[in-house]
Amino acid sequence: MSDVRSSFAHRGLSRPRQDRVVAGVCAGLGRRFGLGPWMARLLFVLLLMVLPGSQLLVYPVLWILMPNDD
Repeated sequence: MSDVRSSFAHRGLSRPRQDRVVAGVCAGLGRRFGLGPWMARLLFVLLLMVLPGSQLLVYPVLWILMPNDD
């Protein structure tokens, strides 16, 4: 598991300590792809509405795999 986390961190995917609402997953994704945290949240919700039920799997998995910022 630590290999996956270090790979995510190396690629710039980490959960920031600021701008968190629940776990910081969307804020981390937004920062990685150059979006603001609220725009990333909106896109995440809109994308998951296209794939119903996937948010029950995707968000917790990213929460576990994405490391916190140092």
